Amino acid sequence: MTENNKVFCPECNDQVEVPEALDRRGFIRVLGAQTTLLAAGSVAAAAVPRVLADEPAQQPAARNAKPAEALIQELYNNMTAEQKRSNLVLPWNNASRRGMFNSPINQRIGQAYTQAQQELIQRILRSIASDEEGYARITRNGTFDGSRSLQGCGANIFGDPTNGRQFAWVFTGHHLTVRCDGNSEPDAAFGGPMYYGHSPHGYSNRNCFYYQTRSVVSVFDSLTEAQRRQAIAVRGPREPREFYDSVRFRPIAQVPGLPISELTTDQRRLVETVMRDILSPYRREDADEVMQLVRRNGGLERIRLGYFRDTEGTDEHPWHFWRLEGPGFVWNYRVLPHVHTYVNIAAAPART
Repeated sequence: MTENNKVFCPECNDQVEVPEALDRRGFIRVLGAQTTLLAAGSVAAAAVPRVLADEPAQQPAARNAKPAEALIQELYNNMTAEQKRSNLVLPWNNASRRGMFNSPINQRIGQAYTQAQQELIQRILRSIASDEEGYARITRNGTFDGSRSLQGCGANIFGDPTNGRQFAWVFTGHHLTVRCDGNSEPDAAFGGPMYYGHSPHGYSNRNCFYYQTRSVVSVFDSLTEAQRRQAIAVRGPREPREFYDSVRFRPIAQVPGLPISELTTDQRRLVETVMRDILSPYRREDADEVMQLVRRNGGLERIRLGYFRDTEGTDEHPWHFWRLEGPGFVWNYRVLPHVHTYVNIAAAPART
């Protein structure tokens, strides 16, 4: 793979190929009527606390009325013929479209795009976020972690976003791979696999995703001793290769952890809060599609929650990572030594 703009992260590989269906969108209407998609009643509409990174945010452009798909088409139409012939625009069937990356796929935004195009890219990224707070989290409060800036990240178009053709826009950087494809790939949440992380460890309030750690720990705190024995696994997958392989879909009989179907009503509400929190940075149509796929795959009851111990764990910070997994659903969140999260959501394979 090309490593033109490699950033330092001792354990991070630049590219992760996940060949099995890794998939696409929905849920943020959890603050309203869409909570009916969850099997266990309503989700509380409590506000998610803001956790900021160390540096001031880079504010997105003010004009965000257009949906991301329209902005991607505008970006494509504003590219020169030379840009389109370069590796900024790649074929729809290029293998990189479905990869997870820890740095730009090839060229950096600051090197490859004009100032006006960079502003469009920022607007696209803001448009796939739920709101200003969601944008702050996706961008690590504008720091983009080791990428340092939007200009240090990458943005590529696969296919052709005009005239209803198949396309995907893939934004990559340090601890980040996000997508928008206008539903070009059916039954795949977010248009394919997603990756996010942040360099502070997951138990630190300096981490932009600390609220997710806190949310899932609250579920564990609510469990009985018998439930905890079922939820805890001594060791989970290790990076690099085994960890990535673990986000493939597998039969439910092979999935460790505590089935959500065995939780009490109050405990299920806590899990619903976890679902709301992990989806909160993303725009409503993407989050809604996730929950539509969850329902299609058998509902929240078929998902299991596991807590995994490893050598980095302590009594104060016990979990190396935690995992929500079920048919067509993997949300694997590593907490220690810093946050790496891999997401894979799709229509479930028949065997699960």
